[in-house]
Amino acid sequence: MTEEELVDQQELFEHYRIKADPGQSLLRIDKFLSDRLENASRTRIHNAANAGNILVNSNPVKPNYKVKPGDIVQVVLPTPPREIELIPQNIPIDIVYEDDDVLVVNKKPGMVVHPAYGNYTGTLVNALMWHFKDLPLFNTGESRPGLVHRIDKNTSGILVIAKNEYALYRLSKQFFDRTTDRRYNALVWGIPDPQEGTVTGNVGRSIKDRKVMQVFKDESEGKIAITHYKVLEDLGYISLIECKLETGRTHQIRVHMSHIKHPLFNDEEYGGDKILKGTTFTKYQQFIKNCFKILPRQALHAKSLAFTHPVTGERLFFDSELPDDMQQVIDKWRKYISGRDSTL
Repeated sequence: MTEEELVDQQELFEHYRIKADPGQSLLRIDKFLSDRLENASRTRIHNAANAGNILVNSNPVKPNYKVKPGDIVQVVLPTPPREIELIPQNIPIDIVYEDDDVLVVNKKPGMVVHPAYGNYTGTLVNALMWHFKDLPLFNTGESRPGLVHRIDKNTSGILVIAKNEYALYRLSKQFFDRTTDRRYNALVWGIPDPQEGTVTGNVGRSIKDRKVMQVFKDESEGKIAITHYKVLEDLGYISLIECKLETGRTHQIRVHMSHIKHPLFNDEEYGGDKILKGTTFTKYQQFIKNCFKILPRQALHAKSLAFTHPVTGERLFFDSELPDDMQQVIDKWRKYISGRDSTL
């Protein structure tokens, strides 16, 4: 019997590995895969092959390749068709860059990236459906048209969106191969020691609360997750850090920093919405409450993204300013540590 395995689902795509049976007759790969993969039409297989996303024995193949006995077939596909109806909505989006193939946006905090339970409207995808209503990709029935990665609702920052299927497949492959460069800025409680390092720990859904993630000690649980961090500024009881993602798991930075006892400032799901460092003085307690009021979310911003253009091959880099709420809190902490005395 054919060995068929969903190997990974990093970000918004699927990776399959299929081993052809020893008695497999010669068969075109588009037919071979469309018979075996749910929601994978021959058109999707053609597009994936033409974008270099189908490998046989580690080599890219075209749709007319004929599968032989014992072949190892690997394929990366974007997410399958949607289960809910998407409603195009005229919602403003901050466009950083746009050409015929890609769109780069700076997502504001509070905006959900794609519709899901409890958030069927008002999302970035709803806005994209309106913005690109005349593009074929946004009328295909995909659940997350154009998306190859995402950031949390209350995280701000840079996202790249594909405008056609070829770009979608090529970008998906880059994120899967980890050839993109994603850097985040975050405010965390305390000063990590050492001030530059790597957090490695398998991440998966929490056993106690399925809404959040946890780091598993047993390597057989969760999925490998790697975060490189560096302290950019010591602000006394909190610090501004940069995180470079090597993998892209749900809540990765948030759960990793909490795991090493430096949760993100005001991250209620991972314990950062309490006063974890500092004094017991009333003035200090009020200072923290004022900061929480200015920044009513986890202090996390997807600051920059680098990737290879799916058509031109040019390496592109996009950077963004910190959002106003994070910058205000940083300025308040700078002022606080420069003038703090025994009364705080």
